[in-house]
Order: sequence, then structure tokens, then C-alpha cells
Amino acid sequence: MPALALAPRTKTSRLSDLEVESIEMFINFLRLLGWPKSVGEIYGLLFVSAKPLAMDEIMARTGMSLGAASQGLKLLREFGAVRTVYVPGARKDHYVASGELSRFATSYLEEKLLPRLRTAQERIQRMEKMMQSLPEYDRQLPAERMDRLKYWLGKGQKVVPWLVKFLKL
Repeated sequence: MPALALAPRTKTSRLSDLEVESIEMFINFLRLLGWPKSVGEIYGLLFVSAKPLAMDEIMARTGMSLGAASQGLKLLREFGAVRTVYVPGARKDHYVASGELSRFATSYLEEKLLPRLRTAQERIQRMEKMMQSLPEYDRQLPAERMDRLKYWLGKGQKVVPWLVKFLKL
């Protein structure tokens, strides 16, 4: 596959085949988690970069806007996926991908997924109470669906803490 430049909004440097593959892989993976494409672009580029990159370099290489780069780097820093490093003589912050992908995954699971599972459980309980006011014939199908949803929610609540523990090994 030939090297190509993403998003022709600004003058971009050509990306190597390795960079394109890495970016595409992380875009696809992070979209599963509901994260913006720009986060995958940033992480994918930094993941295979042999040297730390400043935000303006990331923007130039990917063609993304200042806002997208700034928000993406902030999110990635919060989850421990990237960190700033000192580059002698440079005034700008430079970023590298953390090699600790397990830290990235556990942060996401603990800070995003577990709270959503708890919220879903609370909503299900409220919905079940609301269903009680329905006539019996209107309650059967929603009740069956709620039971299936509770089953999968219960599985998730058991599996996610185990995953976090496993990833922290």
C-alpha cells in the first residue's frame, strides 16, 4: 500500500506505510471504544514514531486541526497512553506513546466502562418499575428483553473487574 497523507486540510508530510498501518489499526480499535478518529491517528503515529513528536508535528503529519490535536493529546494523557518527554533545546512539549497498553486499557475500563455499567443497572431498575404500570399484555416482551439485558449486564460486571485485575499483572 503506498504511503499517503491523511486529511488534506493542511500541508502534510507523507506518512510511511508503517505509520499508515499503525494509524488505521488504532483508529479501528479506538472507534470500538467510541473514541474520535483523531485519537487513533495521534496514538497510531506516536506508537511507531522513533522520536518524540511535538503537537505541531503531529498536526502536520496527520493534517488535523489544533483543536482535534489538543483534545486528542489531552485524552490520551489522561488515560496514560501518551506522556510528555523532555527534548533538550526544545520549548514545546514533545509526546511519546506509552508502551504500557495495559495501563491504557485498565484506565478506560475503570474510568469509563465500569461507571456506565453501574448507570445501566440503575436505569434498568427504573425501567422495571415503570413497566409495572403497563397492562400485563404490554409488559411481557419488554420484561423478557430486560431479563436478557440484565443477564448481559451481570456478565459484564463480573468480567470487567477480572479484566482489570488481569491487565494489571
